[in-house]
Amino acid sequence: MTKIHPSAVISPDAKIADGVEIGPYSVIGPEVEIGEGTYVGPHCVIEYSKIGKRNNIFASAFIGAPPQDYKYHGEKTYLEIGDENLIREGVSLHRGSPLTGLTKIGSGCFFMANSHVGHDCRLGNGIIMVNSAAAAGHTHIGDKAIISGLVGIHQFTRIGKYAMLSGGSMANLDIIPYVTAQGDRARPVGLNVVGLKRNGFSTEAIKAIKHVFKTLFFKNLKMKEALDKLYAENLPKEAVEILDFCKESKRGIARPRLNAYCEIE
Repeated sequence: MTKIHPSAVISPDAKIADGVEIGPYSVIGPEVEIGEGTYVGPHCVIEYSKIGKRNNIFASAFIGAPPQDYKYHGEKTYLEIGDENLIREGVSLHRGSPLTGLTKIGSGCFFMANSHVGHDCRLGNGIIMVNSAAAAGHTHIGDKAIISGLVGIHQFTRIGKYAMLSGGSMANLDIIPYVTAQGDRARPVGLNVVGLKRNGFSTEAIKAIKHVFKTLFFKNLKMKEALDKLYAENLPKEAVEILDFCKESKRGIARPRLNAYCEIE
C-alpha cells in the first residue's frame, strides 16, 4: 500500500508505484518515477529521476538536482538509479549535464551521509561511498568499489571495480581494478586481497591479478610494453579486465610511487 504524508508535495506527472512511502515535507518534482517498495524520508527533494525498486532514501537527500556546471542552462536532463540502494541523510545525486544528459547509478549501492555524485557520472553495482566522499562530474566507478570517507575524485577519473580508496584520498588519475589506493594524489599501495577473497575470487584469479600488478608497475616497462606482454599471455578474464581498463584510459593510470612499499604478496 502506497503511503504519502499529507504534507508531501507531489508533481501531477510523477509516477509512484505500489508500496512506496513518502515522508513529511518531501517534494517529488516533475518527470519522476519511483519503483515499488521504495521509501523516501522527510524533507527530500527528487526531480527528473527514474528510481528503481526497494530503495531506501533517508531524510534531506537531494536526488536529481541540477548539475553544478556552467554549461547547464536549464536543459532537460535525467538521473537513473537501480534497485535496493541505501541513500543516507544529506546525500546529493545530481542529474546529467547537456554533454551526456544522464547520470546513471546501479543497484545495491550504499551512499553514506553527505556523500555526493556529480553530473554525468556512471556508477556500477554494490559501491560504497562513505561519509562526505565526493565524485565530481563524469566520474566512472566500477562494481563493488569502496570510496572511503572524505575522498575526492576529480572529474573524468575512473575507479576500477573492487578498488578501495583510503580515507582522505584525492584521486586525479585512473585507479585500476582490485587495488587499494591512498594519498594526495592517490596511488596504488597494494592489492585489495581481502576484498577479493570476500567476493569469491579464486586463488588462481588472485594470483593472476598479482602477476599483472607486478608486471605493470615493477618490471621497468612502459605501459604499452607491459600491456603487449600481458595480452600475449593466457590470463583469466579477471586479470584481462585490468589490461582493458588501462588500454581505455584517457587521463592516465595512477602508478605506485617510486620506492613506495606495496603489499602484493
